Amino acid sequence: MAKPNRIFLIGPMGAGKTTVGKTLASQLGLNFVDTDQEIQRRTGVDIPTIFEYEGEEGFRDREQRVIDDLTRIDQQVLATGGGAVLRPANRDRLSARGIVVYLACSPEQQYDRTYRDRKRPLIQTEDPLGRLRELMAEREPLYRETADYTVSTEGRSAGAVAREIIDLVT
Repeated sequence: MAKPNRIFLIGPMGAGKTTVGKTLASQLGLNFVDTDQEIQRRTGVDIPTIFEYEGEEGFRDREQRVIDDLTRIDQQVLATGGGAVLRPANRDRLSARGIVVYLACSPEQQYDRTYRDRKRPLIQTEDPLGRLRELMAEREPLYRETADYTVSTEGRSAGAVAREIIDLVT
């Protein structure tokens, strides 16, 4: 099989989409793009600021436009935000325009990887692990529905995960 043209990574925050995506893109000779970084580049502000002024709905509107734009670009690995699958339009565009890989990991692993990160507005709560569990319960069926492949990142290095993805998609 030929080298894939577009690989889209979905999954919860802390699953390793950015880290694995950079490794995967490097190994395949593709560009790497992160939807959250692109939203920040376009707006000139960070994600928590967008949430503060526009709420989650305003952020999701921006995210949907960015996903529509970026999923049209060839020769790339695209890492999406954890909630990108919430909108049917995003799921449709991801599925139709490239290979979708769900990077799966437990809420406990997500917590271990994200609890120090103050730039994640959805877990700035009294019980961030509980919130991660709630988000996973809501989103996991959407990740599975959208994905062509599911790869666990639980306790694994980015290199090992990238190698597994390459084996699956080439």
